[in-house]
Amino acid sequence: MSNAFTFSIKSISFDENYQPSDNTRITTNFANLARGASRQENLRNTLRMIDRRFNSLAHWDNPTGDRYAVELEIISAEMHIGAEGGSIVFPLIEILQTNIVDKKNNERIEGIAGNNFSSYVRDYDFSVVLSEHNNNKSTFSIPDDFGDLHGKLFKHFLNSSAYKERFSKPPVICISASSSKTYHRTENQHPILGVEYRQDELSSTDQYFEKMGLQVRYFMPPGSAAPLAFYFQGDLLGRYSNLELISLISTMETFQKIYRPEIYNANSAAGKLYRPSLKNQDYSLTQIVYDREERSQLAVKQGKFTEEHFIKPYKKVLDAWAANSAL
Repeated sequence: MSNAFTFSIKSISFDENYQPSDNTRITTNFANLARGASRQENLRNTLRMIDRRFNSLAHWDNPTGDRYAVELEIISAEMHIGAEGGSIVFPLIEILQTNIVDKKNNERIEGIAGNNFSSYVRDYDFSVVLSEHNNNKSTFSIPDDFGDLHGKLFKHFLNSSAYKERFSKPPVICISASSSKTYHRTENQHPILGVEYRQDELSSTDQYFEKMGLQVRYFMPPGSAAPLAFYFQGDLLGRYSNLELISLISTMETFQKIYRPEIYNANSAAGKLYRPSLKNQDYSLTQIVYDREERSQLAVKQGKFTEEHFIKPYKKVLDAWAANSAL
């Protein structure tokens, strides 16, 4: 069963000319921006925001605030089902790779893999499995095996030759803090990641990422309005350089300002005790067009797509592989 699933990696530049491929989840942050009449203006403004935020954090030896630019690659992991390089292919995961252009030294520096995280199977778990499990129940609950298959598939990808040949370090995923939890500011502070926050219990998303082999810490970078959730393996503070971490923050904070302005583009910063809220009225909008309601509806459609084209047709082989997987 060890060769039942293999991976291949494709990449495409995320720039102002980017157009999503047919296999890209259209709810994905970067793909959602590249739709409609404002697509090119959306992309141009987003990339400008990322560069400005990067230079504000990488301020040393950067007196004019324009030394660096961030280049982004969309990394698509396709899973081949069957023997090595099998002909049955499913678009399993998409992440982002950052690269940093140092215009002063005319140098291109490898950034960080991960950043955004897009997964059809996660859509299936959260939009189909959870919905069916809680249908007609008075209290919300999560199945005991929730996320088991997805977690094993993700760890299988990280252990694959496709990933190891392309990336030198494990990924770091950065998303919004949960609006269902309260965060407590600590005394721990990192020069780039900023002040650390902690919460009393893991959210359902934290538990889901834990099954993927990723632990979580929450930091509010300098100049930010709210803490971000960072999912990683090993030593987040020691394994990655300052520029790598800045590329992660500048990219994902920009997306969050667009998608959750009530939290990340709020007009006042999080205090000692903080609970994110999408009902906050004191925030500013970016000049980027985005339909949040449509995005949530599409997540359900894509979960159903995954059920129909991946989960049901290959249930037996998926169950057998998961049962024998040591990951």
